[in-house]
Order: sequence, then C-alpha cells, then structure tokens
Amino acid sequence: MSEKKNVGFPDLIHNAEYEPTRPMPLQELPRQARIDREMAIIRSHHERIAKAIEVFWGHRDCVEYLQQLILNGGDGVGNTRIGFKHEVLAALINLTALHEVKQA
Repeated sequence: MSEKKNVGFPDLIHNAEYEPTRPMPLQELPRQARIDREMAIIRSHHERIAKAIEVFWGHRDCVEYLQQLILNGGDGVGNTRIGFKHEVLAALINLTALHEVKQA
C-alpha cells in the first residue's frame, strides 16, 4: 500500500557502485601530490619560508631546517616567530615525514 520513498540523506551503507566517486584519503595520494599540497599551504601563509624549503628540498639540511621551524620558531637567519597556524604546522610536520635525501 505505501511505497517507501527516499527522503533525506542516503543510507550509510558502502556500495561498490559509488566507489569511483569516493574521495581519495590523503595517505593514498601520490607522494608528489602530498608534497605539493603541503607546500601550497605553507606558500599561502609564508612565501619566504616556502622558497627556502624549495631551495633545501632533497638535501639533508632540509629536515634540519623544517625541525628548526617546528621546534624553535626561528628560521635560521635570526627571524623568530610566536608560532604558526595549525595548518602550517601540520604541513611542516608532514613535509618532514615526506622528505627524502637525493642520492648523489
């Protein structure tokens, strides 16, 4: 007698038919895409720091520079900071984890 109508939000049941439209979790993104995402966050708030990271990227000094930014708040040339916004701090930490030293 009464038909069931879909009203409101869809059921939270995982259906294979929706798999192609599921957003990809950040940890599943390719490494370079994750690096680019984190650098875009830093660049949007701190252009000078982003340029310095790009110069150091791939060298072992880069991780030391990132750690100095995270832990000391300084940038190595005498400029100190009160702190970073949460998203910038998270991006710096993620870049530290993503960094690999280039083999000569």
